[in-house]
Amino acid sequence: MTAPSPVPVTYPAAEPLELNISGMTCTACAGRIERKLNKLDGVHAVVNFATERAVVHGIGHAGAPEVIRAVEKAGYGAALREADDDVWSARAAEARIGSLRRRLAVATVLTIPLCDLTILLALVPGWRFPAWEIVCVLLALPIVAWAAWPFHRATLRGLARGSLSMDTLVSLGSLASFGWAVVTLIIGSSGPGYWLGFGVTPEGADAIYLDVAAGMITFQLGGRYFEARSRRRAGDVLNALASLAVRDVRVLRDGLERIVPVGELRVGETFVVLPGERLAADGTVTDGASGIDTGPMTGESVPAEASPGSEVVGGAVNLTGRLEIRADAVGPKTRLAQMAALAEEAQRRKARMQTLADRISQYFIPAVIALAVVVMAAWLLGGAAPRDAFGTGVAVLIIACPCALGLATPTALMVGVGRGGQLGILIKGQDALEASGTIDTVVFDKTGTLTTGAMRVTAVEPLDGGGAADLLRWAGAVEAASEHAIAQAVADAARARVGTLPPAVRFTALPGLGARAEVDGAAVTVGSPRLFAQEGLAVPVAAAAAVARFHAQGATAVLIAVDGAARGVIALADDAKPSAAPTVERLRSLGLRSILLTGDAEAPARAIAAATGIEDVVSGVLPAEKAEAIARLQSEGHRVAMVGDGINDAAALATAELGLALVRGTDIAMKSADIILVREDLGTVVDAILLSRRTLRTIRLNLVWAFGYNIAAIPIAALGLLNPLIAAAAMALSSVLVVSNSLRLRSFEPQSGHPGSDRSEAR
Repeated sequence: MTAPSPVPVTYPAAEPLELNISGMTCTACAGRIERKLNKLDGVHAVVNFATERAVVHGIGHAGAPEVIRAVEKAGYGAALREADDDVWSARAAEARIGSLRRRLAVATVLTIPLCDLTILLALVPGWRFPAWEIVCVLLALPIVAWAAWPFHRATLRGLARGSLSMDTLVSLGSLASFGWAVVTLIIGSSGPGYWLGFGVTPEGADAIYLDVAAGMITFQLGGRYFEARSRRRAGDVLNALASLAVRDVRVLRDGLERIVPVGELRVGETFVVLPGERLAADGTVTDGASGIDTGPMTGESVPAEASPGSEVVGGAVNLTGRLEIRADAVGPKTRLAQMAALAEEAQRRKARMQTLADRISQYFIPAVIALAVVVMAAWLLGGAAPRDAFGTGVAVLIIACPCALGLATPTALMVGVGRGGQLGILIKGQDALEASGTIDTVVFDKTGTLTTGAMRVTAVEPLDGGGAADLLRWAGAVEAASEHAIAQAVADAARARVGTLPPAVRFTALPGLGARAEVDGAAVTVGSPRLFAQEGLAVPVAAAAAVARFHAQGATAVLIAVDGAARGVIALADDAKPSAAPTVERLRSLGLRSILLTGDAEAPARAIAAATGIEDVVSGVLPAEKAEAIARLQSEGHRVAMVGDGINDAAALATAELGLALVRGTDIAMKSADIILVREDLGTVVDAILLSRRTLRTIRLNLVWAFGYNIAAIPIAALGLLNPLIAAAAMALSSVLVVSNSLRLRSFEPQSGHPGSDRSEAR
């Protein structure tokens, strides 16, 4: 009787599971874990060597034990990563760095006398003493056995599972060199000496390969140690935003201040912030006045003044006075938490270049081992001495190790994304970096992007002798339910004029056109002339003349109809941001064309374009037409970046090669964008493009160096022109150079943090 087939275990859809991973030494390790996890039913996993984390989709927290067991079966450590808790990963990183430090210290202490002794005795046979070879072997043995154990362990772990890694090359090279030296010292040899790069040793200098093995391990440990420290420093940059969060908060309850964990703070509660303390949540100041430093979050150098009614953000520092703040957003809903989450998300996604590098490394390592064997055989068949053939094969094995290739992309991305987060530039994915290097056109939304978004009613013109107060009352009641800047300006003006507004029922938003609802039993429509034409509502001559007059003045005109009859026109104005014109000029200096894309009428759009220096204007477009306008530019061969902030811009942001959304915009706009801009200065658009381009250049330089180094070095080693000891040093140096080049991104400074920024518009 046949046993029934086991039923696969399935898990409900859930949030991605995030793990901290320990024990990885190269990208091949990350690939091995990734393949192991992806064999689980319904699982898709991405393992990032740079951040030492894995993100697992399709299994949820219920399957965490199974995922952790799979990682441990692959020979690595894993632990579930909790939000804002990096204790496990920090402890694992410190343990690894400490282990490397100890092994490097022992290897260095033993390698220095070993190299001096072997080279000295190899060059001067008269100074050789009895059993000098045994002394050299005893000095080399702890290095090759204990100091090099991480390489051997990784190799054994990989071989047990039928895979190879960069550690395999190091382990094979060191063991082969040590074994060759020991064997030839035991059986003796009478061949010619070895070339050291500056001369040839006399006969009997077989111990020279002991210091090749020891030196190679020492150089490799040195490279791994400095690489691990650099990666930790790069990770600190990435995690800098999360570190701004506070643990405790002073909450006002029953008139008393109570210090409680920040997780107990609730929306609507009032909390107190003393001078020098960080704000625990986003909120509105209810009492007190002070300067607020948001520099660690946004890179802005000028503190903002906070007073009753001011909106403030968590993570900022209270500078001078005591503040009482009503919590408006807490926990993961705060801007700081969302910024940290976006920066983290950017590291979860692999760029196309990184995927290519991982794939190359996967096939490159076995190819290198095969090449080393072929080169050794070719030299033997060509009549070379066994020691020369062996040395050439070992040199090929060592010099071809593609460690730098595996580090080229993730380290630069880590530092670039982290530095952007410190400056208020949140890069959501590596595809944004790749797109930034090719864009030639920047398209701006108008209201709230190029302009302050602080629309104000400048004129109210009733028709047929009606009153301005009644017109504002109808329009304000409808617009109070809308999030658009124009709607809010109308509602605010109506409240200021008539007080409390009547409720609006059956409200319908018409994106890009206006809105309609029932107010006091009457059907009220508020919107643009285009909406009236679309709805078949008549526009009297007087109303059309008023619209034309307001447009000629650069204002936006809104028509109001009650029960199908036009009742009047409201004019609104919006000023360009002080930073808009300098931003457009800077984009022009970078060779980028700027276009204004808006649903507003031609005249007000042209007025803002003239104020900001934009020559190309596309006006009167609906939200869907904004995306079509982007697509039209793309069909003409342009690579487009879109800058917007509202729900009307979501489709266009998603359509463009690069979408940039202002953080004051709607959630939908930010979900559609590739880069989120937190700073209020519009010049951050340029800074985001410059940082993205610099990060992309760093990645390309790293890859060119990594590829070029291996391509150039392998033939040199195969021709016998490279001593294995020199090859080991050069390969270790290559990895350190790649990481060091990536760390240079930490020095990127924004060009928009000048006194002319938009602080005057803030809150």
